[in-house]
Amino acid sequence: MDETDQRLLTALRQDARAALSDLALTLGLSRTTVRSRIARLRERGEIIGFTVVTRADVTRDPVRGLMMIEIEGRGTDRITRMLGNMAELRAVHSTNGRWDVIVEIGTDTLERFDAVLHRIRAIDGVVASETSLLLKTRKSV
Repeated sequence: MDETDQRLLTALRQDARAALSDLALTLGLSRTTVRSRIARLRERGEIIGFTVVTRADVTRDPVRGLMMIEIEGRGTDRITRMLGNMAELRAVHSTNGRWDVIVEIGTDTLERFDAVLHRIRAIDGVVASETSLLLKTRKSV
């Protein structure tokens, strides 16, 4: 993937429904080049789909955050299953480095957010955590 492909992907992330002619004008390319590059990116699996972000997607969880979790011993699978059943968790990621698991949390109030943190910290085998509130999202995937 070259710099032009990267610029094309950036433009598509801004507006995946942009007309080929608009993308071509923005990128300084021909319409045919833009169409063939998009086709090639899809064929190679670089673009796996297109999506719609609605207002509800952004406003559904006014309080959002990431919680990094350290798990004691070999409890990761058990704890990950437990986390997967919590309705307030939008995603559960395994990771490397200091933290074993990172969860994305979304709630309607700070009080509920705090209750979720408390429930996670009370799980047997969770030995440490660090949480960051998401204050502003400049780019959505």
